[in-house]
Amino acid sequence: MSSVELRQVEHFVAVADELSFTRAAQRVHVVQSALSTSVAKLERELGVELFDRSRQQIRLTSAGERFRRHAYDLLRVSRAAAESVTEFRGTLSGTVEFGSLISFGPMDVAGALGDFHRAHPFVRLRLRLSQSGASSYLAALVDGSLDVALVSVPERFPAQVQMSLLFEDPMVFVCRRDHPLATNGEVSLSDVAADDLVGFPPGFGLRRLMDNACHAAGVSSRTRYEIPAGFSEIAALVRVGLGTTFMPVSEAARFDDLRTVELMEPVLWQVYLAHPTAERLTTAAARLADALLEAAPAGPPLSG
Repeated sequence: MSSVELRQVEHFVAVADELSFTRAAQRVHVVQSALSTSVAKLERELGVELFDRSRQQIRLTSAGERFRRHAYDLLRVSRAAAESVTEFRGTLSGTVEFGSLISFGPMDVAGALGDFHRAHPFVRLRLRLSQSGASSYLAALVDGSLDVALVSVPERFPAQVQMSLLFEDPMVFVCRRDHPLATNGEVSLSDVAADDLVGFPPGFGLRRLMDNACHAAGVSSRTRYEIPAGFSEIAALVRVGLGTTFMPVSEAARFDDLRTVELMEPVLWQVYLAHPTAERLTTAAARLADALLEAAPAGPPLSG
């Protein structure tokens, strides 16, 4: 084990998170061949295979699963050790792994990140956008592979994670101006039950929010077009007549050519700031969390 290098462990964690050498190489900013060589060398040093490469998509072996748990701890401790001496350098440094969202609603997250970068130019921000929705961020915060994340409509509140409500944004129905309901002052979820919907895949918080709202109203939603992208792409499909959609009111306001109709049954999109509890939070991550809390749109956020 004495010959195992920290960089090899970082490369392993990236591949374990992404389950793709291509995406992992992009994440750690190395060429794929160098990443593969690094991971293969780590496996030789450990004397075990960490990944099963026999299938089309790689998977962790049992040994890889066990090693991953300790790898996260190793990287977290090494970062904490490095950051513990920043006060002697007079500048804050380190890396913060930040789980982002496709949409920030009424919050100026980009502005907050820009202000943070100007205030702490030696802190490296690594932004991650989950392809399976932000619900996966909670597990990553618990195991240490993420430092700070924005979580949309969480289903649970783990004890190891501190969560603060950043904002709530009402959901609205969005359609073309020639839709039969376009001139209504408000619509019920049952009114649009027969519509083909354009929306996010099931893992995304906004999709889960509307599916649950429809279920509570006793109707089934029909999301025929699933778009793992932003609201501009969703609006484009609505614009050409493929279907209708639900959006937070802050996002719907961007599309003047489409019609926004209020919902009779209020549905609120909630976004939380999530990070590990204080004893596991690095100084740089704590400063970023503070910056995001200060950028919350409507006064001090409520603790979850």
